[in-house]
Amino acid sequence: MAKWIRNQYDKLLTYENLMKAHKKSQKGKKLRKEVIMFSLKEEEYIRYLYQKLKTGTYVHSKYTSFKVYEPKERTIEKAPYIDRIVHRWIVNNFLEPYYVPSFIKTTYACIKDRGMHKATLDLQAGMRKMKKSYREYYILKMDVKKFFNNIDKNILYKILQKRIKDKKLLWLIKQILTVQKKKKGLEIGNYTSQTFANIYLNELDQYIVKKLKIKQVYRYMDDIIILVKTKSEAKKALNDIEKFLKEKLELELNDKTSIFKSKQGVNFCGYKINEYRIKVRDKGKRRFKKKVKKLLNQIEENNISSKEARKYLTGHIGYFSIANTYELKKRNILLQEDLISKKII
Repeated sequence: MAKWIRNQYDKLLTYENLMKAHKKSQKGKKLRKEVIMFSLKEEEYIRYLYQKLKTGTYVHSKYTSFKVYEPKERTIEKAPYIDRIVHRWIVNNFLEPYYVPSFIKTTYACIKDRGMHKATLDLQAGMRKMKKSYREYYILKMDVKKFFNNIDKNILYKILQKRIKDKKLLWLIKQILTVQKKKKGLEIGNYTSQTFANIYLNELDQYIVKKLKIKQVYRYMDDIIILVKTKSEAKKALNDIEKFLKEKLELELNDKTSIFKSKQGVNFCGYKINEYRIKVRDKGKRRFKKKVKKLLNQIEENNISSKEARKYLTGHIGYFSIANTYELKKRNILLQEDLISKKII
């Protein structure tokens, strides 16, 4: 894949690619009213969208907002469905193919084949490697303060400009970034936001690996783990990273940031991890139990399709599968048997 994105907008702006983006966008959402209404006249709407993007007359619509309270209170800003197709088209045709290959191998979240399981197992493998080399080592655990809300859009746009030399694509990206008229914060809920966020913190990843020469770094979105030999190395890394975040990305770490001995293990991706064991944290168990109960009620009330329920539940059952806990695995088997009896999975 070429380093620069040049003259690709017109080549990749096709009816077929927009239709693919629509088909991917509607997965798991086919029963929603706006998706049903769009799908009834999908060919007509896709042709309309194609013309708008082709002639440079596309204008991103306004967002609607609502709050969610699990796992914590957040404001979700939702774009109309037709705009979400544009988001998908940009990510699938430009951002993923050109940016993801340049990410470090140990950055995760919203990257194909790099989910929570991969992140957890890779970290444990890194911990085993450190244990083999050193009897004891140190862990630096960092969490970016209000990450999505504090991403500076001007800085993000400048980062994107370093690789994107296609003026039409930059115009479209600017539409997405400026529709809200706010300097900071990506819209939680946009398909583009997760990839933009990874591109933003890729600047930090590259700094840690290339400038600080730290080999053992693992990042799942804004949750960052570094493994080093000594406490002094961890302190120096922390100081350098804090300075870089402040000066280059206008971000800061939150109060959860800490340095501790490896024998304590580390919390990452909802698990408690050491060199030999992976345990699901109590908070994760409670959340899963609550979600399953809610989902089963939705199924009984016909508020969710069995296909959507199957996808959701099998994903969450898989989340527990790598934990080295007999009791949890036993519960998983019983839960799966119960769901199979209800013809959900």
